[in-house]
Amino acid sequence: MKPAILLKGITILPMTQPEDLLEGDLMVRHGRIAYLGPSRNWEDEEGLEVYQGENKVAIPGFVNAHTHLGMTFLRGFADDMDLHTWLVDKIWPMETKLQPGDVYSFSLLGALELIAAGVTTFADMYWSMDEAARVVTECGIRASLSQALIVTGKDHPERYLEDGLRFALENRGAAEGRITTMLAPHAVYTCPPAFLKLVREAAMREGLGLHIHLSETQKEVEDCRSAYGATPPGLLQKLGLFELPILAIHCIWPEEGDFPILAQARGVVHCPTSNLKIAAGISPVTELLSSGINLALGTDGACSNNRLEMLQEIKTAAILAKARTGDPKALPAFQALQMATLGGARALGLEDQIGALEVGKQADIAIFDFDAPHLTPCFDPYSHLAYAALPSDVTAVMVQGRWLYKDRRFLTLDRQSVQQETVERVEKLMSR
Repeated sequence: MKPAILLKGITILPMTQPEDLLEGDLMVRHGRIAYLGPSRNWEDEEGLEVYQGENKVAIPGFVNAHTHLGMTFLRGFADDMDLHTWLVDKIWPMETKLQPGDVYSFSLLGALELIAAGVTTFADMYWSMDEAARVVTECGIRASLSQALIVTGKDHPERYLEDGLRFALENRGAAEGRITTMLAPHAVYTCPPAFLKLVREAAMREGLGLHIHLSETQKEVEDCRSAYGATPPGLLQKLGLFELPILAIHCIWPEEGDFPILAQARGVVHCPTSNLKIAAGISPVTELLSSGINLALGTDGACSNNRLEMLQEIKTAAILAKARTGDPKALPAFQALQMATLGGARALGLEDQIGALEVGKQADIAIFDFDAPHLTPCFDPYSHLAYAALPSDVTAVMVQGRWLYKDRRFLTLDRQSVQQETVERVEKLMSR
């Protein structure tokens, strides 16, 4: 049984509404939030672990709504090139050398980075996802996992779908319920319509959502229209895929008719740093929001970002929206933070469990230490988190009421051994 944990005298940002900020206590029992409100006398509670919250801020753990965790081994390997060259000439050839044990090791490294930066949930699309599920089970983080499906030019594409479906069905609900699963057709340019129809049938039959890259580049949109007479969202609409819960990634180049289509998605995931780095374009965030679309934030993979932490995405999203529109009020601090918390939870269909600090929800919490020069003085904690905080300000992280990181120490992973294993595996992989 998980111990009761009291966050005593702490600043609490529930991330429901800006005015819900409070100074007080947050009690965790049986992995869930049992109380949050004014400080009380808890001295009669036996076996209670008390965490002193002076100069600390508690926020729902960040949701990294799109990444490729096993790609940590390629960080810095292929930079400063366009998406097509990057994928075809550099990334995909290296990924053909991967073995399942490599994905396990590299995903462990990614989990270290996520946890230390206050991320408690991530959505992952990659290869050998059974290994990623092992990582989630062992380290205690929460995840939505999907086996990437890339079938263009390959024989017997249905076999790839069968494997992705097997993974999704075997692992959903695993790791004490922390793992949810989807099917992940990579994109319209790697999954032709006939295959997407098969994916739709399987997802409808088994009650699964879809995780897919959509309208990431102008070329993708032009090629899709040339081949199929529709934009990528329009093609998915024609094929009936929007009848399913969809996690739509990027959506940098939507056309006017795409906005009502995308409003049917569970969420659109904005990955601003990655999009800027590969010069894919700038997402029309304000137009997406005004169309009633739920927006989440993601980092994308470590080789196109090159970090997996969410503070960078929050700040970049906020200031990019201001620069793009010429409006300093566009995407204010609270709204950008909410995209990284409740918006991400909604995009993954988990808003009844995580994304906000509310009684009854899972105790997935990140704690920031505001005792730092760059966070002094504090007029507005939302502003500080969106514009000034660093990943190193994260001092503790829990998922389901279990500490994964406390006093800046990992409690479920051995950092040194994971990093050493990664270095050794990369050396072997490069020589294959």
